[in-house]
Amino acid sequence: MSTNGNEQELDGSEISPAELFGGLAEALHRDDLDPGDVLDRLISSCMRLFDMDAAGAVLEDPRGLLVPVAASSEDARQLELFQLQIDQGPCLDAARNGFVVTSPDLKAERQRWPAFCDAALTVGFRSVVAVPMRLRKRSIGGLNIFGHTEGLPPSEAMHLAQSLTHLTALGILFQQAARKSAALVEQLQHALDSRVVIEQAKGVIAERFRIGTDAAFDRIRRYARNNNQKLGEVCAAIIRGEVDLPNI
Repeated sequence: MSTNGNEQELDGSEISPAELFGGLAEALHRDDLDPGDVLDRLISSCMRLFDMDAAGAVLEDPRGLLVPVAASSEDARQLELFQLQIDQGPCLDAARNGFVVTSPDLKAERQRWPAFCDAALTVGFRSVVAVPMRLRKRSIGGLNIFGHTEGLPPSEAMHLAQSLTHLTALGILFQQAARKSAALVEQLQHALDSRVVIEQAKGVIAERFRIGTDAAFDRIRRYARNNNQKLGEVCAAIIRGEVDLPNI
């Protein structure tokens, strides 16, 4: 199903659940854990697992409000933000109620999420899977995975995605509990601030190469992973003019 540029960097090869869990666990195990980087890895893993086209994630900020933190494309990012603005959509339902929310056909869901469905259909999304990011009864966010065609992934894939999301929640909550509240606030604020830097860097690359923002984001992510660098650090370097742009 997926045709998104993010999948191209994976070369279409198969990946096992063990590899997905291992990669996410490695990201969660870092002493300088960055929720934005972790959620970016979660999004990539679940898109690969589902073979779907786009994804976005929201995370609870220090005030207890859900905010967009990671997305695979500009359309997904805008939809996550739109859900929060209109207080309506599958990701909000999943995050607030703690259960997986699915729709194999968004055209049939206009009574359920009228404004959200119109927005999603307008940008070409036809199906969605929303997974809560929670541990036991504590929910700290949610993950939306979108498809350009109708239908849902196999149940096994959805169970694995839920497990990956629970693992992410466990890692973030563990780090929160291990740090003082002041350090936690700084860390989460850094994750939110880094999104501003990422958006600026996307604009720089898009303008330099005359490409769309989604394609620009793909290049930045690929460069960061190939050079084992954090996404936020690469974006900051791009803005400062310290990255050799033609090599991205």
